[in-house]
Amino acid sequence: MYKSQEGPIQEFSWGRIIVNGKVHSQSTNGDITGAGKDIRIVAGKASEWKERSGHLLKANMVTGIFEENVEVLIIGNGVYGSLKCPESVKKFIRENGVGKLIIENSPDACNIYNEFYRRGEKVALLIHGTC
Repeated sequence: MYKSQEGPIQEFSWGRIIVNGKVHSQSTNGDITGAGKDIRIVAGKASEWKERSGHLLKANMVTGIFEENVEVLIIGNGVYGSLKCPESVKKFIRENGVGKLIIENSPDACNIYNEFYRRGEKVALLIHGTC
């Protein structure tokens, strides 16, 4: 999947993300560790992305980033790209001040987030941790 020691995201695998040494996951029986399998990372800090539901991203699911003056938003749309982002949501994100939007499968999104973070960019990641 993804491993790195050069950014806040150190590891990503199915349903499990390690950010700054802390594990975030959800087991098959529903037990949650940290912020769970779907998380938001802003300024290198992870929090639960509880608004994500299903595999069609809606504008009301894009939370916790606009008030942070994020310039780059990366959406990790799952290991297999199952989370779809319609044009209307992309437009909503841009209209709310995000200059650059990147949508990639979740392992690649982790790598891209770390690259922007290391460069000192105001970057956020919304990541779906499974399919």
